[in-house]
Amino acid sequence: MPKKKIEEIVKKLALPIIDKYKFELVDIEFKKEGPHWYLRLFIDKPGGITINDCELVSEDLSKILDEVDPIEQSYILEVSSPGLDRPLKTMEDYKKFKDYEVEIKLFAPYNGHKNFIGKLNGLVDNKVSIQDENNKTIEIPLNIISSVRLHEQF
Repeated sequence: MPKKKIEEIVKKLALPIIDKYKFELVDIEFKKEGPHWYLRLFIDKPGGITINDCELVSEDLSKILDEVDPIEQSYILEVSSPGLDRPLKTMEDYKKFKDYEVEIKLFAPYNGHKNFIGKLNGLVDNKVSIQDENNKTIEIPLNIISSVRLHEQF
């Protein structure tokens, strides 16, 4: 079964669990790393996710995945926080994190660059709008964006 299809099925199974605990589903990924397959769910809530929160979702989801058994190969289930550099995936993310600093990575160069960092203005007409360090507005089409993540400087 295609990777995207598995992620869609898992999302349908996971959302009622995540909603039950009033968490937010940030992302799901099913990928092979070395010899192992990993099913990763990234969850969040105001104030941040704890290890106990991850355990609750992991235990409930494991039971359902064992019953439904939608994944043919063996895999390792991981439930965790999206981290400080969380990805922005939904329209709500773009609203929620307006004025935050983001890092944008592209599939191919756009205006001579493959990476951009700036303050998020939002998502308008399928373009991510940011203010760069020179206070210039840059609008990047969604279809050429590989990822948009919160940018934390250390």
